[in-house]
Amino acid sequence: MLNFIQQLINGIQLGSVYALIALGYTMVYGIAKLINFAHGDIIMVGAYMSLICLSTLGLPLWATFIVIAVFCAVLGVLIERVAYKPLRGSSRMSALITAIGVSLLLENLFLLLFSSDPRPYPNMFPDISFTIGEMTISFLTVATIVITIIIMVVLSLFVNKTKLGTAMRAVSEDDGAAKLMGINVNTTISVTFAIGSALAAIAAVLYSSTYPLINPYMGSALGIKVFVAAVVGGIGIIPGAMCGGFIIGIAEALIKGYISSTLTDAFVFGILIIVLLVKPAGLLGKNVKEKV
Repeated sequence: MLNFIQQLINGIQLGSVYALIALGYTMVYGIAKLINFAHGDIIMVGAYMSLICLSTLGLPLWATFIVIAVFCAVLGVLIERVAYKPLRGSSRMSALITAIGVSLLLENLFLLLFSSDPRPYPNMFPDISFTIGEMTISFLTVATIVITIIIMVVLSLFVNKTKLGTAMRAVSEDDGAAKLMGINVNTTISVTFAIGSALAAIAAVLYSSTYPLINPYMGSALGIKVFVAAVVGGIGIIPGAMCGGFIIGIAEALIKGYISSTLTDAFVFGILIIVLLVKPAGLLGKNVKEKV
């Protein structure tokens, strides 16, 4: 039982990171109807930029969070304006191919700048732990879960209580009607990309601190796995992204602890297949009928 609880806590920690990243996926899809496969590489960019801030510039952790969140937010808006906005009226396939192209561009750019060799990532969190009975929980685990919960609460309040959040929900429902109501759709979509990219940057620090080796390809596999989490929860729905992130994180930790670490990805994608067979719209998603 003690080992099970420990694996469960590890899964909640990993699921917290997945949930943060999945929020970016699901917000962009919900508002722009775009599967942004370059989102995983924003995480990679955030990991390398945070490494520069921590190791080269010697910035404290709180300042690093701010710097990389702003940097990745600007990068996300730039990608949206340059690569995605011109294709907004095109087919979804064109936008999807462009997203894959942006992903490959970022990977190869950082491969050129930093080489393919994995780089060690410093743990800037205090090296302390908390003991509850016979169980030990690291400060990093507690910090990851607490930071994620705070961000999720703030994001939920932002989306549901602010004027800009109302605009985002309106654009996700019907962008044409939103335009008629005076909402600037272009600005709303750009803000969505900025928020999603900033969340990916914060998740990059938490993930890299947990698995302290980074490389230019780290965003590809991580991005696909988090996309699975978003689909499982119900892509386009913010609570669904949170739910899917925690489900995949906990499942991955339990599979590693009790079955095999080499079969983790197979089980994760197996969960996706089962969910899509039983509930194609995701656990919290709703089937929407389209008029033709």
